[in-house]
Amino acid sequence: MSISLKLLYKAFGFTIKSEYVFPELTRADLGTELCDISIQVGKLEPKWQSLFQQPNQYFHVKENLCMFHVPGTAIFLIQNGNEINVSPYEGAAEDHIRLYLLGTCMGAILMQRRILPLHGSAIAIDGKAYAIVGDSGAGKSTTASALLKQGYELISDDVIPVSFNEQGIPLVTPAYPQQKLWQESIDEFGMESSHFRPIIDRETKFAIPVSSQFCDMALPLAGVFELIKTEGETLTLSSVTGLERFHLLFQHTYRNFFIPRAGLMEWHFQTSAKMVNKMSFYRIQRPTSYFTTDKITDFILTNMERKGEVVNG
Repeated sequence: MSISLKLLYKAFGFTIKSEYVFPELTRADLGTELCDISIQVGKLEPKWQSLFQQPNQYFHVKENLCMFHVPGTAIFLIQNGNEINVSPYEGAAEDHIRLYLLGTCMGAILMQRRILPLHGSAIAIDGKAYAIVGDSGAGKSTTASALLKQGYELISDDVIPVSFNEQGIPLVTPAYPQQKLWQESIDEFGMESSHFRPIIDRETKFAIPVSSQFCDMALPLAGVFELIKTEGETLTLSSVTGLERFHLLFQHTYRNFFIPRAGLMEWHFQTSAKMVNKMSFYRIQRPTSYFTTDKITDFILTNMERKGEVVNG
């Protein structure tokens, strides 16, 4: 187990002190005395067993506390927006543990800090951030990768942190310089998957470093594009208006089932209300019968030019 007591990293706008080694993250200055989030190893089995007696229960969520169990991997405890405790099982793969630390655990930390975690990829285009959201397999990371190939930069992949500046403008904070791509997308882009590290339990999905095309500054969120797979043959784009925007933001909030359990429904609604009229919202329906990524990126870039950076709903 690659554990050190004093490793400091920068990710999601925070300084993270971790007992785990994170090759995905950017190292922080060792002279930094204060950290925003600590990740440490502890023994959580007694606490978990006191909460649940049934084997098919995996999450315990309340205000400022989230605890979950991944059989064979670890028990995780996230609390107060600044602390993650990990109780790994013997023989658990570190890659698997890191996957949950940078995913579900960070999603919980962001909610506890009242930062909205959208589920998708965020790309920097001409000084603005654009979020690409959708259900699993919709093509979020693939579309983002196609935009990177056109010279744009990645801000975040998987968990998109959205906060607000003093003027109430939504901002996307950079996460860390890595993408996750399926084998199909790697093949279509003419890349060789043997050059990349497979993600545990998803042997056909790979971690792709993008350090040379990573945006390391927070940018205003100017648009959200929702990808939806369809059985039709036509690629279509439509505006999302009115109350549909609230539904879209809730549906694509990372681990949105945490929200009611943590007593955050009112916070999420108020956060969404601050966003819905400050950016454009679009829905792209894409056929599953052929590779449409180039057309999707054309749709996104052309629509941005035609509609402008901000569309009021």
